[in-house]
Amino acid sequence: MMRRFKADLHVHTCLSPCADLEMTPSAIISAAVERGIDIIAITDHNSAENVIAAKKAAEDTSVTVLAGMEITSVEEAHVLALMEDVEGIMKIQDVVYENLTPGENIPPLPPFDKGKPGGFFQVVVNEKDEVLDFNKRLLIGATSLSVQEILNTIHLLGGLAVASHIDREAFGIISQLGFIPRDMKLDALELSPNTGMEKARRLFGEYGSFTWITSSDAHCLRDLGRRTTGFFMKQPTLEEMILAFKNIDGRKTEWGRE
Repeated sequence: MMRRFKADLHVHTCLSPCADLEMTPSAIISAAVERGIDIIAITDHNSAENVIAAKKAAEDTSVTVLAGMEITSVEEAHVLALMEDVEGIMKIQDVVYENLTPGENIPPLPPFDKGKPGGFFQVVVNEKDEVLDFNKRLLIGATSLSVQEILNTIHLLGGLAVASHIDREAFGIISQLGFIPRDMKLDALELSPNTGMEKARRLFGEYGSFTWITSSDAHCLRDLGRRTTGFFMKQPTLEEMILAFKNIDGRKTEWGRE
């Protein structure tokens, strides 16, 4: 039987260089349960090392966690990779790590003054919020992969590829490439919380053939679920989501009234 699932497909954890340390997997799952969110995707910058913890934290809850990542292309455009399983996203992580900007991230040292120069924490934790490691890669940087190469990698492994926040002046595919090539096989375009449906139609009407979604792009707990997309489908799975993106057999997306 078809039902409506409330999804936030763009959520960062404390692993992302620009996310708050409060964004632990367990805290994210608790907030998602409290706010009635059925599906979330963990999409840290150029890494997926907190996905396993989020999936474990969601066990015995109503929340389904998709394995994801926000990948930065060589053009400095952001692309969301969404996968059903951890194995798939880890294969993508291997490709990203092989092509990530070389160098080492050095976590800040005390005292932790906001204006003090330094790196980022990039914390890897478990489902109990216990610190396992600090990722030393430059996750804030870009990969040497083109947008098309990223899409090819995602699709080869059976995932969904979504262009992040296309309405933003930085790191959006339109701002970075100037336009979206018609032959680019994106599964969906994401609008940030700053752009509603009517504004999106005015600005991006020429891309109406693509499926549009909206997400929170949460880097702090208060923003989790501030924008969500409704998915009409039978189960909260990637397979069903693929059908919803393509409007097949009654599956569909809806976010105009979110």
